[in-house]
Amino acid sequence: MSRSSLVAAAGVGLGLGVATVSLAAGIRAVLTRQAAVARRRIGKPLGEDSLDADRVWRRRLDGRPLELLVLGDSVAAGLGALRRKETLGGRLAKGLARRTGRPVDLRTGAVVGAESSDLAAQLDGLPADYRPHVAVIIVGGNDVTHRVPVAVSTQHLRDAILRLRRGGAEVVVGTCPDLGALRPVPQPLRRLISSMSRRLAAAQTEAARAVGARPVDLRRAVGMLFFDDPDAMFSMDRFHPSPLGYRRTAEALLPDVHRAAEAALSARRRPTSPR
Repeated sequence: MSRSSLVAAAGVGLGLGVATVSLAAGIRAVLTRQAAVARRRIGKPLGEDSLDADRVWRRRLDGRPLELLVLGDSVAAGLGALRRKETLGGRLAKGLARRTGRPVDLRTGAVVGAESSDLAAQLDGLPADYRPHVAVIIVGGNDVTHRVPVAVSTQHLRDAILRLRRGGAEVVVGTCPDLGALRPVPQPLRRLISSMSRRLAAAQTEAARAVGARPVDLRRAVGMLFFDDPDAMFSMDRFHPSPLGYRRTAEALLPDVHRAAEAALSARRRPTSPR
């Protein structure tokens, strides 16, 4: 290749490189503007405090209460529910009591706005002698919107599951919902976060199974309900579930929560071998 050809090729390559960088910068600018639009549309009409649903549910049933722990973000905390029994924890506790015939003592460590990295602090905040039978974790939406790397998110989830398993708990993980159902988020940002949330959910499923937890794919279980009927399934902010949204989510989780409770009870009834 002649010197002039090399110079020309270098010029073309430089031009393409500049164009690529400019295009990427332009896309980032568009997505940043759309994220700002979504934040303005959603706002915080529900505030940042969820209802306190922690109590012994169905106290009059026989037997010692099952200990149910709920960790994670605003969905796990039940933001958007109008009454305690409509929160995710409340619905799970009632449903589990009905299936097992035992009272259920609900404890919620979930915090509105939490990311996967906050699970450790939620566990640290529990009493030292607390040993739940079942822990339910729903987290990941804020990891997506804050662009936390998938590997980082899943490592925090894995660490939390291992801590719970070492304490004798069975763990159920509701994987990251499909954020493509969020109508206030404009396109193409909505398509992007949909793809990101699906990728995180798949990684959460793999990570949960690898350390003995039970993953529930919320996108497959209830995702289409949120896509098809957003007015009914979302609360007034069009971001968090409505009471009906929490009901459907709890119904999707409950079979695995029940199986986890039975496994935990069986393990604790099993006599330990003398040392």
